[in-house]
Amino acid sequence: QVQLVESGGGLVQPGGSLRLSCAASLSSGVILGIGNIHWYRRAPGKQRDMVAMMSSNGETAYAAPVKGRFAISKDNAKKTLYLQMNNLTSEDTAVYFCEIDRLESSRGPWFDSWGQGIHVIVSS
Repeated sequence: QVQLVESGGGLVQPGGSLRLSCAASLSSGVILGIGNIHWYRRAPGKQRDMVAMMSSNGETAYAAPVKGRFAISKDNAKKTLYLQMNNLTSEDTAVYFCEIDRLESSRGPWFDSWGQGIHVIVSS
């Protein structure tokens, strides 16, 4: 079973920065590769929206509200995804989720794996 554990969230003042991390692990077997990755967020009272994505070949895309402020990346050796968030505003307050659409392991592929979600609160 795939586990995605997020960290790095919390309270930050407007204009500040945070870096979210999402560490992937398996209950058994070895991770051999990570496919497309996504970060989503769900703001209070709103639906879950995609924030950023990175394809397996490194191409990135961002939602309009975060373009130029957020950056998605991954460290294949550490099996960890990142979301660098700069110049945060109150509109960025949300629960953030990481997702891997396909994860290759020594025991076969895993599809559509999600983190548990982490809170980001932007407030003075």
